[in-house]
Amino acid sequence: MTICYLIQTYKNPEQIYRLVKLIKNTSSNSFIVVSHNFNSCNLNISLFQKLENVEVIPNNGVMMGSFGIIQGFFDAIGWLFNQNIHFDWLINLTGQDYPTQPLDKVEKFLSSTDYDGFVEYYDVYSKQSPWSRKVVNTRYLYSYKHFKEYLSPRQKYMLRPIKHIVNNCQPFVRLDYSYGLIVGMKNFNRLFNKHFSCYGGSFFTTLSRNCATYLYNFVSENTQVLDYYKKTFIPEESLIQTVLVNSKKFNLCNTNFRYTDFADSRHGHPRILTSKDFLALTQDNFHFARKFDMNVDSTVLDQLDRRILTNRDIDIKIDIPSNQCLANQQSYMESIKL
Repeated sequence: MTICYLIQTYKNPEQIYRLVKLIKNTSSNSFIVVSHNFNSCNLNISLFQKLENVEVIPNNGVMMGSFGIIQGFFDAIGWLFNQNIHFDWLINLTGQDYPTQPLDKVEKFLSSTDYDGFVEYYDVYSKQSPWSRKVVNTRYLYSYKHFKEYLSPRQKYMLRPIKHIVNNCQPFVRLDYSYGLIVGMKNFNRLFNKHFSCYGGSFFTTLSRNCATYLYNFVSENTQVLDYYKKTFIPEESLIQTVLVNSKKFNLCNTNFRYTDFADSRHGHPRILTSKDFLALTQDNFHFARKFDMNVDSTVLDQLDRRILTNRDIDIKIDIPSNQCLANQQSYMESIKL
């Protein structure tokens, strides 16, 4: 059985390489695709070329809140199919994710499960949905155009009263600056109906090859669905669920085995995990956790390394050459020695 780990990245090359190296050293049979935004940060591809079954492909159109994130997801799946890469399961991650338990345990679980996929999902208009109707309508019933990728705190402060007035005084236009400046117009060409409900959930999933194939083929063949979602806000938290659940073809488990903590979060960003979270994120019902930042707390990654590499005679000490995006190299090299 082969697991494909699709890792979408845009920052902190040290942490990306650390994650890839750990997966390769602890997975019995894996293929890794790193989909990287080179516009955000350079990445030394030569490091990854030294690792077996690891490929780096560019994904330079990523903009938070836009279709770019999920476009990169589909582009990577398409690349896998075009290159005839065999995989039985597809696990999508970011460079700020990390395993919470030995990957051979995760892979053993997947080899024996009767489920076709592990996907968090809910009807966005149901009582089970954590989103208000206003949030759902704002995200998926308007067609947005992105004007500016980054806004300074001062610019956001100046836009705050304008956003309040625009979004609360009429139903036709929406303004948001959570992930840059976007403006949306009411979409009267409704995609959703009683036969095709809108579902939501985490973008991070574990999918069988059959699920991944169906998903890729569906968006390729149903351009009206793809075109509709391209203009929505945060489409990655709905499109996968909407396509797979509405198909009624798969036995989906309503969990994704990811640990995140949204306490006191702003704009839907989970907080950065630290060593204080170690006991919570290493419960048996989690396979991965996010988000980590080794520049904030690398100790928690050291703790996870020790947990994952227990009873394994593996040296993951690595030499990282100079790179314009690499920082604190000496502290990193010291922290990763187990």
